[in-house]
Amino acid sequence: MTATNEQNEASSHVPPLIPTQNGTLELHDITIVDQTKLRKAISAAALGNAMEWFDFGVYGFVAYALGQVFFPSASPSVQMIAALGTFSVPFLVRPLGGVFFGILGDRFGRQKVLSTTIIIMALSTFCIGLIPSYNSIGIWAPLLLLLCKLAQGFSVGGEYTGAAIFVAEYSPDRQRGFLGSFLDFGSICGFVLGAGIVVLLENIMGSAHFLSWGWRIPFFLAAPLGLLGLYLRHAAEETPAFQKHLDMMEKEEQEEVSSRPRVSFMEIMRRFWRTLLVSVGLVLTTNITYYMLLTYMPSYLSHNLHYGEDRGVLIIIAIMIGMMFMQPIIGFVSDKIGRKPFVIGGSVALLVLAIPCFQLITSGKVGLIFLGLFILALILNCFTGVMASTLPALFPTRIRYSALASAFNIAIIVAGLTPTIAATLVDATNNLFIPAYNLMVVGGIGIVTGIYLKETANRPLRGVSPSASNKKEARELLAETYEHIEQSVDDIDAAIANLQEQIQELEKRKQQYIDLHPKME
Repeated sequence: MTATNEQNEASSHVPPLIPTQNGTLELHDITIVDQTKLRKAISAAALGNAMEWFDFGVYGFVAYALGQVFFPSASPSVQMIAALGTFSVPFLVRPLGGVFFGILGDRFGRQKVLSTTIIIMALSTFCIGLIPSYNSIGIWAPLLLLLCKLAQGFSVGGEYTGAAIFVAEYSPDRQRGFLGSFLDFGSICGFVLGAGIVVLLENIMGSAHFLSWGWRIPFFLAAPLGLLGLYLRHAAEETPAFQKHLDMMEKEEQEEVSSRPRVSFMEIMRRFWRTLLVSVGLVLTTNITYYMLLTYMPSYLSHNLHYGEDRGVLIIIAIMIGMMFMQPIIGFVSDKIGRKPFVIGGSVALLVLAIPCFQLITSGKVGLIFLGLFILALILNCFTGVMASTLPALFPTRIRYSALASAFNIAIIVAGLTPTIAATLVDATNNLFIPAYNLMVVGGIGIVTGIYLKETANRPLRGVSPSASNKKEARELLAETYEHIEQSVDDIDAAIANLQEQIQELEKRKQQYIDLHPKME
């Protein structure tokens, strides 16, 4: 092992440096989380995320209707691909929104940015319901639809990452996995609500009336949901971690701190490229599986397997309800055993079980279809249950929002194309197992990501003092932190001793070479 590797190995055991007032970590340096503020933060973040996925759920379940309304002259297959393509195109602007809102979030705070993103998201979703059909205004109809989806994509670029950071920075260290899991619990709720409303309206109105005007109603519901989310986010206070970050800037005025960028994007890429790659890998693994199962599968069941639309939708809704119950359980268990086992275990399961699951899905038997989808849903829970608590812990506070938003939304460009790519390939090849092959590739990415992922469970966020839910837990965390420090000092001492031995050995070898040369002394 080289000296550099020795140093890297030693440094990998060292916990991130924790800012303190007097240089010594004491009990008062540990943040005691206010439970009332914590509940407000969880509610505000989860509801905004639910609204984001409410739109995705509605859009995925009415894609067939949107195809007929906005692309009436195309064949059914092209209509489906065009509607899903309109769903995917906004993902191209999400990195722009991620960088924009990420910089603002690191300058002015998380709460202000999240209040802004939910307004844009609610308005753009509401406006989709106002767009006339192609038969009324021609090409302007799909163009206006695309414009609304682009606005959604820009706002969503800062939504999920900001909400995940908001929850992570509020959560006690020992509960971050459990509390963070409610963020994707909210997204699944949004999906279930969107899908349930679509099914209810279709059954009440009938297919003809739903296709004529009823599809607009779910999009109109974004307005009251957005107002409720805005109220909750406006009532929530800034996260303790970000506030402490500002308070630590003793030599600078807070206004000056908030008016300038922290670190350029290029410097983030240079200094944190390994962490960025791990983040991208985790986001790809989670979201490609997510979009394949919850956005593409309703269309796959009805269009490719000729399964009754109502029955297929009900199966997906039942699957999502099951995921809702599993979500907090996996988050809770990850606080006990860590995040890595779920990332690696879920990825291995995806690689091994993707084809068997699609054999069940394509069997034509209701029970087997449900079983295949349910297995995929449990695998997806392994990722969604830990992603919101894992990603924010990978970056320090001062660049957390901008770095994470950049990595997340770069990966989302690829993940967001999942429904369109899957629909196009299945239609072109007539191979119903194309989605399974895609998921196997994703499983391979997840395995590599899990191997390089550093465990973050039960540890403070990078550069932040430990946080606890009460004083008793704070004392326990302080004792554990001292143990980590002592172990880190021992590891560094051992590394230094090894380096000194290597230096002595190199000095001996150097002298041997000198002795062989007549003109060197």
